Amino acid sequence: MKTVICPSMLSADFNILGEQLKEIDATKAEYLHIDVMDGTFVPSISFGMPVIKSIRATTDIFFDVHFMIVNPEKYVDETAKIGADGITFHYEAAGEKTEAVIEQIRKAGCKVGLSIKPATPVSAIEKFLDKIDMLLIMTVEPGFGGQPFIPESYDKIREARKLIEDKGLSVDIQVDGGIYKENIASVKEAGANIFVAGSAVFKGSITENVEALAKELGM
Repeated sequence: MKTVICPSMLSADFNILGEQLKEIDATKAEYLHIDVMDGTFVPSISFGMPVIKSIRATTDIFFDVHFMIVNPEKYVDETAKIGADGITFHYEAAGEKTEAVIEQIRKAGCKVGLSIKPATPVSAIEKFLDKIDMLLIMTVEPGFGGQPFIPESYDKIREARKLIEDKGLSVDIQVDGGIYKENIASVKEAGANIFVAGSAVFKGSITENVEALAKELGM
């Protein structure tokens, strides 16, 4: 599986967002992680459609949009139209509608991601693995940046990677939360291949930070 560094826009400096996106474009980072939070599914509120539409004009980077919202089906089509390349939604938010939302995202022309919170077992979404492009394993409780990586996540990542391989599937495993240069190599070893990093990228020099993460990942 291809290894991808995915800076999280939640940690960007919005006074100079355009400049920071240009800097990211010049690094080895290939995705931009954009959290959409509604204050209901998670306590925080973050970016909406106008922000995504505005920055789409400034960069060609892959827009990895992460819905942390209730009723994700309401926003799939609009998000796809304004420039999302991939849309990830939470199993916990969709429940019985999960397969329908997967199909909706696919029909909208985006890559499909399915996310699970720390308390949700991999077994809960096993039946959807052959229908998605990416499984996002939250390695912190979703909603706030800067939390420490939950150590039990290693076993969860290993379990998911084994399931994917046993089924002969080509599904990416993305991790989001508490990813730094000190642990990113061990998270990759567990089976993840797409790494969301917030303060590990945006705190200090973006270029130097991405280089440091890439070095740990052997990129």
